[in-house]
Amino acid sequence: MEKATVSKLKNNLSAYLRKVRSGQPVVIYDRDLPIARIERIEATGRGADRLALLAAQGITRPATRPLSPRELRALLPHPLPRSASVLDALLEERAHDR
Repeated sequence: MEKATVSKLKNNLSAYLRKVRSGQPVVIYDRDLPIARIERIEATGRGADRLALLAAQGITRPATRPLSPRELRALLPHPLPRSASVLDALLEERAHDR
């Protein structure tokens, strides 16, 4: 893990960002006291990180309120029969895409 003072980081920001981009975290010190850590954001990271990245890119936005199961079903393009299976739906989708 790379260590840098605030002044060193300010003077060499591009070099430190290259290190972070390559996967090496950098700990920032202010008067020998660690105050922050800079880490690379993984594109396939945990769900919350991925959602934050998508929101920052304007692809998604946070929900204004939770939806009930009934409301979620109403948003489906067509009602699913009770006997529907994931495998059948996948095979049907693949058949339509050909």
